[in-house]
Amino acid sequence: MTQNPFTAVFEAQRTAVEQSQSMTHELLEAQRSSFGAAADVVSASESMIEQNAELTKGAIHAYFDAVEANMPEETADFDELREIVDEQFDAATDAQVQSLEAVVDAVEESGTAYDEFAESYAEVVDSSFDSLLEAHEQVEANVAELSENVEDAASEFDVSA
Repeated sequence: MTQNPFTAVFEAQRTAVEQSQSMTHELLEAQRSSFGAAADVVSASESMIEQNAELTKGAIHAYFDAVEANMPEETADFDELREIVDEQFDAATDAQVQSLEAVVDAVEESGTAYDEFAESYAEVVDSSFDSLLEAHEQVEANVAELSENVEDAASEFDVSA
């Protein structure tokens, strides 16, 4: 293709379109990755919940130990209290863990659905960008031809007459 005053403009436009297409794919991939990262974060929370429950149970047991040590013997059955605390914390921890597992499942399902959407969307984006670039090339070719015709006409024009 011959060089004309518009060549640089068309090259800049083509580069911008190609960069937009590339950025679209990068954004789709970043979104895909975010679903996996979200599921990982929620899954990691499970061990924190369990550790927190154990720490809190331990603190409550220590409190009961201190109270029991300062009371007359057989005043209260602290073993039964400890058992109740353990059962309640275990039940609460199980409920939280099940909730987290449900969240992880939902995030993973959303990620799978997004992957399907992203694949279809990427195909449409690529098709659209390809069509745009083809049309752009045709406009560039038409402008180049027009520029050559103007140059030819100008060279044939006799200014001395």
